[in-house]
Amino acid sequence: MALLTIEEYAALDGTGFTELVEGRVVPSPGSGRRHDLAVCLLAGALERQLPRGLAFVVASDLDLGLSPDGGPGFARRPDLLVIDRAAIGRGDRLFRAEDVVLVAEVVAPGSRRTDYRVKRDEYADAGIPHYWIVDLGEPVSLVACRGGGSGYVDAPAVTGVFVSDVPFPVRLDLDALVS
Repeated sequence: MALLTIEEYAALDGTGFTELVEGRVVPSPGSGRRHDLAVCLLAGALERQLPRGLAFVVASDLDLGLSPDGGPGFARRPDLLVIDRAAIGRGDRLFRAEDVVLVAEVVAPGSRRTDYRVKRDEYADAGIPHYWIVDLGEPVSLVACRGGGSGYVDAPAVTGVFVSDVPFPVRLDLDALVS
């Protein structure tokens, strides 16, 4: 099978729950009901706190822009994106990394290594300034990764209530994501 460019991937009909990694279409692992509910609850909590001009989307394709034009592409389908609201009006099938303020992944069975290592590196390489890893294990935790000189700098894992002023003021009851 030939390696796909980002344009070829975007032209596919019904890619569904797939991602593009170095030109190869790969299925996203099944996430389960607990995971999906946590994503919805996280989105609801963020919606009430987002500043004007920002919006959230869930499970949308994201062009990471990690390959040269015509090269094997990279596209991920994060659990949640916080983007510049203007990006919604463009009508492109894939959002672009430069439109993203924050990407959040809720760790699912089968995605732990990918979320903590692979996607963390890819999102940093794509220049996405903030990445949150929400782990539903006991206790529920959030690791906030912030863009630095060469990759992300990770804050210590937070349990209970996550409070931050960056990239916008936010307060999240992490335990509410599983109750």
